[in-house]
Amino acid sequence: MPSPLARTRRAFVAAVVAAVTLLGAATPAGADDLDNRRKATQDAINANQQKQAQLQDAVEELQGSIADAGAQLVQLQGQLPAAQQAVDTATASYQSAQREADLIAARLADAEQQETQLTDTIATDTAKADQVRATIAQIGREAYRNGADVSGLAVVLAAKSPEDFVEGYAQMSAALRSQTQSLSSLQTLAAQNKAAQNRLSAVKDKITDLKAQADAKVAEAATAKKAAADAKAQLDALTAQVSAQQTSLEAQKADIEAQLAAADAASDQLKNDLAAIIAQQQAAGKPASAIVSGAVFGNPTVHAPMVVTSEYGMRWQPILHIYRLHAGLDLRSYCGEEVYAGRAGTVQWAMFRSGYGNQVMIDHGWVNGASTMSSYSHLTRAVVSAGQQVQAGQLVGYAGATGGISTGCHLHFEVYINGSTVNPRPYLGL
Repeated sequence: MPSPLARTRRAFVAAVVAAVTLLGAATPAGADDLDNRRKATQDAINANQQKQAQLQDAVEELQGSIADAGAQLVQLQGQLPAAQQAVDTATASYQSAQREADLIAARLADAEQQETQLTDTIATDTAKADQVRATIAQIGREAYRNGADVSGLAVVLAAKSPEDFVEGYAQMSAALRSQTQSLSSLQTLAAQNKAAQNRLSAVKDKITDLKAQADAKVAEAATAKKAAADAKAQLDALTAQVSAQQTSLEAQKADIEAQLAAADAASDQLKNDLAAIIAQQQAAGKPASAIVSGAVFGNPTVHAPMVVTSEYGMRWQPILHIYRLHAGLDLRSYCGEEVYAGRAGTVQWAMFRSGYGNQVMIDHGWVNGASTMSSYSHLTRAVVSAGQQVQAGQLVGYAGATGGISTGCHLHFEVYINGSTVNPRPYLGL
């Protein structure tokens, strides 16, 4: 069966060589599709926030630039969904503005065509009206020049015979009909021309309004297009950063494996050291000590009540894509705050251990027949030394973030029963 370290290495290699999926440009999307994209984006953001929280709890074995690279990778990946959403939103805004601009342009073209047609109609009707006026004027001039009287009495008096009367009357009727028709045509043309002028005025007002709308919409579309291009450029840059960060982790694979090996070796050495201490205690026949009712340990921090920021147990390592045991509780302690012994005992060591940083280990002897010890890790510095007797509540060091990468200073508190870690919660009365 492969060793845990071998499985860790294979899992890590598989993780860092996995290609980062590059998010392409947004495709045209309807309102429902855009809503679905937004929901998917929010889900992705929530998932990444959970991943970041896991990362904060799971990078203690890694140090220096490697851990920073892993943390930055997760942070960058967390920005990708929002960047893609910005592209989708900006692209949708541009497409919507462009569609509206096209509609307005079509309406404007139609209105301009109406303007041309109305202008032509008015010009034609005006020309016809001018011809009718010319015809009426010609009739008047002819009548005046010939001294003609087209009244009925003049026709009767001028007739020398019934045939002259009939012919004269027919000529008179034709002249009157022609004059009447000309006047009627002139009135009709005048009415049509006035109506066309009114429509033309309305069309011109509409064209002015549409041109203003078109200009505004074109400007809006141009702004939205630039926003979409800027968002896409940011997404592309972010995606390139993610890819580069992934490549950086791959390039540092050997260093990561070495750090994990060192952390595992330190853990194995710690277990061997504890086993040796227990063996010495057993050889000395050290009796069990009575304990008071309630918690075995007092509060090792300055915060009351204690605040647990990370629980004991197996947890997912989002950089390495493996599960690893978090063998203690992380308790809130800010940089430089005092850390106290949770119970009286003997300091076994105050030293730096890979993965633990500056660590103080205290042996509390035999409690209820079991060897009981506690450790205080990631200290900025310790103020006790090996072999020193300490009392419950005595200062042993100051909180820090040594021994690995962490999002902030804290106290990593562990309890060992017969050399193995247990969940400290019940022993702290939590």
